[in-house]
Amino acid sequence: MNNLFTDEQLVDLLRQGNEKAFGEIYNRYWFKLFGVAYHHTGTKEEAEELVHDVFENLWTKREQANIHHLSSYLVVSIRNLTVNYIKSQITQRKYQEYLLFHEIHQSNSTDEIIRFEDLAKAVERAMKKLPEKTSEVFKMSRFGNHSVKDIARQLNLSEKGVEYHITQSLKVLKEHLKVYHTDN
Repeated sequence: MNNLFTDEQLVDLLRQGNEKAFGEIYNRYWFKLFGVAYHHTGTKEEAEELVHDVFENLWTKREQANIHHLSSYLVVSIRNLTVNYIKSQITQRKYQEYLLFHEIHQSNSTDEIIRFEDLAKAVERAMKKLPEKTSEVFKMSRFGNHSVKDIARQLNLSEKGVEYHITQSLKVLKEHLKVYHTDN
């Protein structure tokens, strides 16, 4: 396959299960879709995974897909997947945050667990294990009460990138503070 085929011809061949047509579509649009996903997620790994999912869906649903403009179809597909991914990450982050602070509250309110000062020191030690940017974002968010938008503007990051750093912080903190958790 080469650039002699139009997008419409490639879509027709794709519907027939032509793997070379699929390969040509992949080669033509991979970078464009990666750019869209990367712009929204701020991370290479998530962007690559989302692009992979778009192409997997394209191949799997090739016979049923109603594609009139291939480029538009693919861009809308990557945007939809990216938005859904970001929503799920935000929901997951909020749940992790709830669990983390619930655990801190539980440990703070029982006599069996060490004093709050020790917990604060443990939080500080856990924060030192974070990459500098991730720690800075988390401190601005949780200790400085800055909004995601404000942090993104101040640190010249995308809002999705800020969300990613906060999520990573919560994962590390949860792991390092699990010894403070009580089942009471």
